[in-house]
Amino acid sequence: MTILVTGSTGRVGRHLVDQLVARNADVRVLVRDPAKAGFPSAVEVVQGELLDIDALRRAFKGIRTLFLLNAVAGDEFTQAIIALNIAREAGVERVVYLSVFDADKAVNVPHFAVKFGAERMLDVMGFSATILRPAYFIDNDVMVKDVIFSHGVYPMPIGSKGVAMIDARDIAEVAAIELIRRDRAAEKLPSETINLVGPDTLTGEKLAAIWSETLGRPIAYGGDDPSGFEQNFANMMPRWMAYEMRVMAERWVSDGMVPQVGDVARMTQILGRPLHSYREFASKLAASA
Repeated sequence: MTILVTGSTGRVGRHLVDQLVARNADVRVLVRDPAKAGFPSAVEVVQGELLDIDALRRAFKGIRTLFLLNAVAGDEFTQAIIALNIAREAGVERVVYLSVFDADKAVNVPHFAVKFGAERMLDVMGFSATILRPAYFIDNDVMVKDVIFSHGVYPMPIGSKGVAMIDARDIAEVAAIELIRRDRAAEKLPSETINLVGPDTLTGEKLAAIWSETLGRPIAYGGDDPSGFEQNFANMMPRWMAYEMRVMAERWVSDGMVPQVGDVARMTQILGRPLHSYREFASKLAASA
C-alpha cells in the first residue's frame, strides 16, 4: 500500500523519502509547492498543507500508513488534530509520528506539550503507531557555525547534564524502517515508543572540546545562560519562537536529554550499523568551510 509522508521537504523528510524509495515503497508526499519538491518521478506529489482539508482528503485517499511530522509553528497542534482526524476518516490506522525526546516531561516547552498531546490522540483514537522521540538534531548546529568559526565560541546553552544529539539521517532511516514494518504487516501492530538518540551524550564543554580538536584551535563554551540565545534567535525567527527555544534550552540545562539504558543499543540494532556522531558532523562542516 501507499505511504503518505508529511514534512517531506525538511531535513528529516528529504532523507525519509529517499530511504522509502530505496526500499521500493509506494510513496506519496503532501507539499505546498510541487514545483520546488524535486522528488524522484516514482514519488506521487499532492499539493496542499495540513490545514487544507480538501487537500488532506485527496492526500489520504488510498493510504494505509502515515508519517506525520508537524514543524514548530503557532498552529502546530491544530495541524496535528486535523491531520489525525482526517486520517481516521479515511480509514488510515497505521502511523509513525515524529515527536520529541521527553515529550511527556518537558510540558512547559510549547512544542513538547503539543507533541505529547498528539501522542495522546494516537493512543486514545486507537491508531497503531510508532512514536519516534528524537533528541537534539546534530544538524541544528549548522546555524551556529559562523559563531564557532569566526568567534571561537560554541554558543548553544547545552549545559552539563548531557544531550544525546542525533543525526537527521538516522532519524529518517529509523522512520523508514518503522513505516515499512507497519505498512507491510498483515494486521495492526501494537503501538510503541522509540527514543532516537546519538551515540554520545554531550555537554557544552565536550562540544567545545570537539570543535577545538576539529579546528586545531581553542573553542570556548559560551555557557549555560540562555538569555543571549533567545536574543540572537529573535533576529532569525518570530519572537514567540525564539522564546520557546529559550525555554527548551533551559530544559537542556536543567535536565539534559539523557538516554535510557538500552536506547543506543536499540538504535544500533534497528539500523544494523553504527550511529552517525557529532564528531563526524563537525569534521564535515569544517572541511566545507
